[in-house]
Amino acid sequence: MKSPVVKRSIVVAGHKTSVSLEEAFWNGMKEISGLRNMTLSELVGEIDNNRQQGNLSSAIRLFVLDYFKTRAMAPQPDKVPAQ
Repeated sequence: MKSPVVKRSIVVAGHKTSVSLEEAFWNGMKEISGLRNMTLSELVGEIDNNRQQGNLSSAIRLFVLDYFKTRAMAPQPDKVPAQ
């Protein structure tokens, strides 16, 4: 399944910039920002402030990957272990 890169404009810390990401990453960002009760711009600003190196698109991809990887590894209290 191919996910084309989508370029979108976003305001980060009061400055308009464009970010190119695959649609799956945009969807992940929307989900994360909704769960955190923040706007997409606020989340991107947080990622931008915390990135160590690389470009913003790469920092966003790594953030989304880490978020869902951490969530997948978290214990699920309502699941019964298979026997």
